[in-house]
Amino acid sequence: MLKAEHYCIAAKNIAAHELMGLQAAVMESTDKGRIGLKGKIVDETKNLIVMETGSGEKKLPKREIKLEIALGSEKVLLDCCRIMQRPEDRVKYHGR
Repeated sequence: MLKAEHYCIAAKNIAAHELMGLQAAVMESTDKGRIGLKGKIVDETKNLIVMETGSGEKKLPKREIKLEIALGSEKVLLDCCRIMQRPEDRVKYHGR
């Protein structure tokens, strides 16, 4: 869980939050070459997660991946198919 004065990101509400800046690792993918990629999420679109890794930026299709996201000491598995919306729309929809 990541907690600050005005927000709290936890496993139950991660789909309603901004992902940029969070550390993540690809746990499952239809492209086996992506499994194990680790880094910081630096951008997000309707269909892509962009992750800064040790070997540069990687564009990862949401439809094809499941990410393990670090929330402090907690790890959360996120099926990115669940968040295939523009980030600003997703935050409104899942934040209800």
